[in-house]
Amino acid sequence: MFTTRITKLLNIRYPILMGAMHHITEAHMVASVANAGCIGFIPAASFSGPQHLRQELEKARGLTDGPIGLNISMLPGADSGALTDEFVEVGIEAGVGAFETAGRSPDHLIDRIKKAHIPLIHKVPRVRYALRAESLGVDAVTILGFEGGGFVGAGDVGSFVLVNRAARSLSIPVIAGGGVADGEGLVAMLGLGAEGVLMGTRFMASREATIPDRLKQWIVDANENDTTVIFKSLGTPVRSIRNEAALKVSSMEADGATMAQILSFAGERVGAHGVRTFPTDEVLFSVGQDVGLIENVKTIREIVDDIVHEAGKVLGRLNSIIGR
Repeated sequence: MFTTRITKLLNIRYPILMGAMHHITEAHMVASVANAGCIGFIPAASFSGPQHLRQELEKARGLTDGPIGLNISMLPGADSGALTDEFVEVGIEAGVGAFETAGRSPDHLIDRIKKAHIPLIHKVPRVRYALRAESLGVDAVTILGFEGGGFVGAGDVGSFVLVNRAARSLSIPVIAGGGVADGEGLVAMLGLGAEGVLMGTRFMASREATIPDRLKQWIVDANENDTTVIFKSLGTPVRSIRNEAALKVSSMEADGATMAQILSFAGERVGAHGVRTFPTDEVLFSVGQDVGLIENVKTIREIVDDIVHEAGKVLGRLNSIIGR
C-alpha cells in the first residue's frame, strides 16, 4: 500500500518510525514495532555502557527478524564523547537496521556508518540544519515540528510548515516528526512531501510500553492543551505534560532561576524514573500535542493496523473528492 524511499531504505512495510524514548523504547517494544512492519529506535543514552546496550540489542534481535534502529543522542548532557563512539561500534557490530542521530552534527560518525552500509537518519528541528546534514551525506532527515514531545528546538514552527519546506528544499527523503498519531496525520505528512513519519506519544499509549498505566490513561484522557514547553531558559526546550511540576518549572524560569536551581527541582521528576516514583501531577514527562488525538491503549500491532486502515480510508475519500 505504501512505497516510499524510506520504506525501501529501511526495509519496512509501512513508512512509520517509532521515536527513541529514554528508558521506554526497550527491546520488547522495538521488536513489536518491527514485527508490525515498521522500525523503532533504542536510545543508546539509556544505557550505562556498551555491554548493556549490546545485551539489549541481542534481546531485541531474539524477538524479531525485522530491523532494529539505534538512536545516538548528542544533545547537551547526553553526548558522552568516547562512549558515543563505543555505542556506534556496538550498533555496527550488531548490524542494526538504521542509526538515528540527534543533537550536534554527526559528521565524525558518518564514515564509519557508511562503511558498514547502515542507513543514517539525522533528526533536526530546523530546515537549515537538515540542509547541513544532507551536505554531510546522511541518507535521510527527520524534521521535528513544535507539536512534538521531548526536545522541540527553539524555532516554534509547526510540522505543516517545516515538513513542506524541508521536502521542497532537500533531495534526500524527509521524515515528519511531531503531531502525528493516526492515519489522517500520516496521509497529511505524505501529502506535504514527507516519505515517512516519526511517532512517539502514540506508541506510549500501547500495551507494550513500560510506563505506568496511570500515565497511559492520562494520555488517553488528555487534550491538545494539556502540554507545555519547559527548559527554554536552559537552551533545551522540551514539551512536557502540563501539570503542577511543569508550571513550577515555567514559573522558576520566568523568575530568572539559575540552571542549578531548576535542575535541583526537576531532578528525579524527569523521565522514566520520575513517572515510576512521583504522582502524575508531580512528574515531568515528555508528550506531544497529539495526546488530543489518542483515545485508547492498544497493542503496537493494533495501533499500526489502525493507522494503515485509517490512511486507506482517507486516501479513498480524497480520491472520491478529486474524481468529482
